[in-house]
Amino acid sequence: MTTTQAARSMSTDPGHSPFVSITIVWGLIVGALNAAAPLALWWLDASTVHALAISLIASVYIGFAVADGRPRVIAIETGVAAAFVIVASIAVTESPWLLVAAYAGHGFKDLWQHRTHLVRGTRWWPPCCATIDWLVASIIAIEIIAGVHFH
Repeated sequence: MTTTQAARSMSTDPGHSPFVSITIVWGLIVGALNAAAPLALWWLDASTVHALAISLIASVYIGFAVADGRPRVIAIETGVAAAFVIVASIAVTESPWLLVAAYAGHGFKDLWQHRTHLVRGTRWWPPCCATIDWLVASIIAIEIIAGVHFH
């Protein structure tokens, strides 16, 4: 393959587009801010802050589903968001590892959404959100292993 053919291939491959690259960059920025959120909300336990954050992140898809307009999609996304709220709530009192699982799990949900397009109109969101989720999951895991206080 020539350099020109490779360049054309990359420009038509959505996995290598500048669009996807910039959404990942924004995901890293927002993910870093999300991971640092307990510093801004110092009066709350880090588990509580992250439980609120993952609940909010999971609920964003409800808005996308409402914009999509199909009742089945709204029901699915509402149920998925409710499951994340429940896991996040349990994490506050039981184990911050549940937050790691919730963020990582939501990242996989984003990947699934990116592949299936269940909710229409979210082309840019899943790669960005998966980046946020997996970065925060990684940082929380490192903090837990390092002994950062979560309860």
